[in-house]
Parts: sequence; structure tokens; C-alpha cells
Amino acid sequence: MTSNDNTVPLVELNDGNKIPQLGFGVFQIEPENTSAAVKTALDIGYRHIDTAQMYGNEKQVGAGIRDSGIDRADVFITSKLNNGFHRPDDARHAFDDTLAALGTDHVDLFLIHWPLPTRYDGDFVSTWNVLEEFAADGRARSIGVSNFQPAHLDRLAQESGTVPAVNQVEIHPYFVNDEVRRYGWDHGIATEAWSPIAQGKVLDDHEIGIIAETLGKSPAQVVLRWHIQRGDIVFPKSVTAARVQSNFELFDFDLSDADMETIAGLDKGESGRTGPNPDEFDYIPD
Repeated sequence: MTSNDNTVPLVELNDGNKIPQLGFGVFQIEPENTSAAVKTALDIGYRHIDTAQMYGNEKQVGAGIRDSGIDRADVFITSKLNNGFHRPDDARHAFDDTLAALGTDHVDLFLIHWPLPTRYDGDFVSTWNVLEEFAADGRARSIGVSNFQPAHLDRLAQESGTVPAVNQVEIHPYFVNDEVRRYGWDHGIATEAWSPIAQGKVLDDHEIGIIAETLGKSPAQVVLRWHIQRGDIVFPKSVTAARVQSNFELFDFDLSDADMETIAGLDKGESGRTGPNPDEFDYIPD
């Protein structure tokens, strides 16, 4: 796995694999728009695509990668297990469906999308054991989790033999989520940030606006650069080509220590979440 654009750092995971620190997310992109959006992102230089079974657009992600003409080996693909398929046999079948939809014999990273501690008798460990099978047979080069809290990660550590390569969680200036980030740092788990601009809520923030104006950058570029300098993996999404391009232009400027502290100081704690609390979330699609 190599990065097409050498300005995008590669983060080494605890299993020795590497992931581009900046990727392209396809959450909430309609299936009919996904293939073109993925091709646009790859044309610009992205080499990391983040999708999920519950997004309903894996097939179109695969089509976009093929349409780009870029070798599969040069694109890092992440997908995630549907909440309705946590039971081991269901997870196995769902993973087969993911590979078929993407049109590939492996994914670079496969995640448990949510821990769902109030579902399945609180058993997400047996689900994790199935992901360990996918890693063992090479069909998932790396495995990890999404939206896991420290207590959930402690259970995996106590009851399984594999430390997740990544934990993908909500992080943005209004919800810095440092307890989870610190756990990952202490245990060799890379942190990925979803909702990196709080669904746009932080873009009108006065403090971020001042920093952006001083640097001659957009508020989105400033916030995404903040994520990059904190060491997290980030994958903004857009279907607007100009914005996809702008989101990629994060490596020709730096935020000062003062800027970093100012942005982190915008944290609102739990009230800053834009998504559900993983300790309570129990959604299973129909």
C-alpha cells in the first residue's frame, strides 16, 4: 500500500499495515452519486475511501474505484459491519456480501460499526472474534472498531487476542473526545475522526474564522488541519468537486501551538456531540 500523493502521511497501524491519514468518506452520499464522487476524489489524489454496509453504497464505491483506472493495490478501502449482523454467522455472510459488492477479494480495514452494548446480550466480543477470522485469512488486512468507548475496548483486551488497529469515533472542535483518544494512544490504537467538522456546525465559529482569515485558508481547511496535526486519521466527504479538492489541500500550511489550543478550547464536552452516545445507541436497520 503506497500513497499516490506523497504529501499525505501514512499512519502505521499496530499490525504493521499503513493507512493514508487523509481519506474520502461516503457517508450520506446517495448511491447514484457515489461512483462519480469516488472517482473525483481518486482523480484529485485521495487513496483512502471509507464506506460501510449501512451506507448502502459499497457497490458504487467499487465501481468508482474501477472507473478511476487506479490499481486496487493503491487504494485503501474501509468498510464496517451492519448493526443487524453482529451474530457470528450473520457477520460472516455480511462480510462476504461486502467483498462481492466492492468487487474485491479483500478490504484493507473492516470495523464493527457500533458496539451496541444493550443489544445481543451485550456480546460484541464474539463479533470481534469473527473479524479476527477475516484478518487471519487475509480478507481483511486490518480490523478495528468504531464508536467504542474505553470500557468496550477493555473488554476486547480481556476477552480476545487482538488489539483493534483503529477506533473510529466522533471528534471535532466541539467534541474533542480526548478520553477515547488518550486510550487509543496508550494502547496503540489509531484514532479516526468521523464528523470532523461537526456536520458544518464549527465552520461559522468566530475563533476558527479568525485563524482561517489570518492563514488565508477556509474554516474547513483549518479544522481538518487541526485533526491532522493532532495525529488523527480523517476522511471528510463532499459531492462538490471544488470542496473535495479544497479538503485535500491541507499540507502546505501549519497551525501554531496557540491555534491548536484555541481550537481544542472550543470543546463543549458531551453536549457537543452531533451523533448518538455509543453507550446507549441501539439502532438496527430494518
